[in-house]
Amino acid sequence: MSIALRGIRKSYGRTTALDGLELDVRDGEFFCLLGPSGAGKTTTLKTVAGLERPEAGTVEIDGRDMRDVEPYDRGVAMCFESYALYPHRSVYDNLVSPLRSPRHRLPAAEARDRVGAVAGLLGIGGLLDRMPGQLSNGQRQRVALGRVLVRPARAFLLDEPLSHLDAKLRQQMRAELKAIGAVRRTTTLYVTHDAVEALALGDRIGVIRDGRIVQTGTREDIWYRPYDTEVARAFGRPRINLLPGAVTGTGHFRSADGAFGLPLPTRVPPGTEVLVGVRPRDVTLTGDGHRLTGTVYVTEVLGRSVEVTVRIGGQALSLVAARGEAAGLRPDDPVRPAVRPENLLVFEADRPGRPGRRIERR
Repeated sequence: MSIALRGIRKSYGRTTALDGLELDVRDGEFFCLLGPSGAGKTTTLKTVAGLERPEAGTVEIDGRDMRDVEPYDRGVAMCFESYALYPHRSVYDNLVSPLRSPRHRLPAAEARDRVGAVAGLLGIGGLLDRMPGQLSNGQRQRVALGRVLVRPARAFLLDEPLSHLDAKLRQQMRAELKAIGAVRRTTTLYVTHDAVEALALGDRIGVIRDGRIVQTGTREDIWYRPYDTEVARAFGRPRINLLPGAVTGTGHFRSADGAFGLPLPTRVPPGTEVLVGVRPRDVTLTGDGHRLTGTVYVTEVLGRSVEVTVRIGGQALSLVAARGEAAGLRPDDPVRPAVRPENLLVFEADRPGRPGRRIERR
């Protein structure tokens, strides 16, 4: 199933939730929609499902306009962030309920087998006799997800289905969801506010902001060619370094405080105020590149690696080093981190209400 949204507008009173939204999800694709709270993610899912009717624009499924098609005829299954479980029914009865409906009715034995398989996948096989009120939030969320996965559907619409799980289970479920989508070839539109989750799951990622899609692409597109500074900040832990400054007459970057310079990978008119982006994992203490001079401000162990924050003039530069490379470093120790110019991203300077856009390489 392919899904297309064309010029979708949706408001709630004076609040605009979707502002001319354009989106394409390909047949069989696992598409992640990433954005902060209030960006329009859930409204997008509800519009595809037919639970919200847009004031303008069209929803197309497999090229067919859904304007007059009821939700139950769209062939989609939606998992709500708010669980939406039947409180008076057991976990088993919640899971099996789609398979007892006239539209998807299965023989009792086949329905029981399907529920058992999905419950085992989600780690809730031992909870089937419990009531929703006896479950933790994470368990309820898995039941809500299971009720979607158990039914036959041509597309899954998943609204932050892993947000209440602990870190270990969340990582496990990411892998399981990806495998389910690949095996079933079921189109999946997955909403999240977690950039790590989007990078791990998405065949493609759409970044939504203020009811509009800002950028769509593969994880490589988003990572190496972010549309603007806000997209760049959203992806990567530790966060990208964004260093303010201006372009000199020789085409180099000079920091705002004049403490250091960098060669740029792209031509920018002299005098242009810019933000130079460099990801912490692209800065090294021992590798090749353009050397900078600074002092250690703080170190933080990240498992097998160490995040080192270096003071260079009045600015801070974060880098990620192997524990062996950073062994023995203390605050105020002198260091000379190396930056490879080809890894730099160059953005226009941020303006009030408008993040700086990436300047294309020339």
